[in-house]
Amino acid sequence: METSTTRVIVETLTRAIVEHRLQPGSKLAEQKLADHFNVSRTLVRQALFQLAQNRLIRMEPARGAFVAAPTVEEARQVFAVRRMVEAGMARAFVREATPARIRALREHIAKERAALDGEDAAERVELLGDFHVRIAELMGNDVLAQLLGDLISRSSLIALMYQGERAARHSQQEHVEIVKAMAARDEERAVRLMDEHLAHVEASLAFDRKVPTHDIALALS
Repeated sequence: METSTTRVIVETLTRAIVEHRLQPGSKLAEQKLADHFNVSRTLVRQALFQLAQNRLIRMEPARGAFVAAPTVEEARQVFAVRRMVEAGMARAFVREATPARIRALREHIAKERAALDGEDAAERVELLGDFHVRIAELMGNDVLAQLLGDLISRSSLIALMYQGERAARHSQQEHVEIVKAMAARDEERAVRLMDEHLAHVEASLAFDRKVPTHDIALALS
C-alpha cells in the first residue's frame, strides 16, 4: 500500500524529471535519496519501483536506478499514442464545450504566455504540458487526465533529450489556435490543429542531439 511519504518522493522526483532538473541518465542513488527525504531506503525503493512502472526511470540489476533515456523509437511511439488519444479528446471537448470551460483554457494560455516572457524554464515546460491535461480535467474525465499526465511526463523527458529551445513559443501559439477552434465549435478544425500541433512537436525533435546529464544532489537542492 502506498504511503503518503512514498507519494511525496514519487511526486518530487517526477516533477524534477519533468521540469528538466533531473537529466536522462542521472543515477538515483537510494542512500542519497533516503538522506535527502529523511526516510528509509525501503520507502525510496517503493517510490523508485513506481517511477519504473511509469517508465520515467529504469532499474538495472547490480547498478541501481537511473532517469530513463527514451530511445528514438520509443519517442515516436509516445507521440503516436498521443495523436490517437488527443484527436478524440479534442473532438469530445468541442461537443461538450461550455463558456466556462473555454474561459478556463484561455486563462491557462495566459499563464503560458506569461511564463514564456519570464525566465522560469521549469514553469514554462510544466504549463505547456499541462494544457493537454487541463482539457481532460475540464471534461471531468479523471482516467483520461491521468493517462495524459503519464504521457506528458514521458514527452517532457523526450523533449529534454531531443527538442530545441525555440519550439516552446511555437507550441504556445498553436495552443491559442486550438482554443479558438474549440470556442468556435469547429470540431474538424480543432481535431486537425491538435494533430498538426503534436506532429510539429515531434518534428522539432533533433534525434542526433547529445544528451546532457546532471547530478541528483543539484537537481533536488
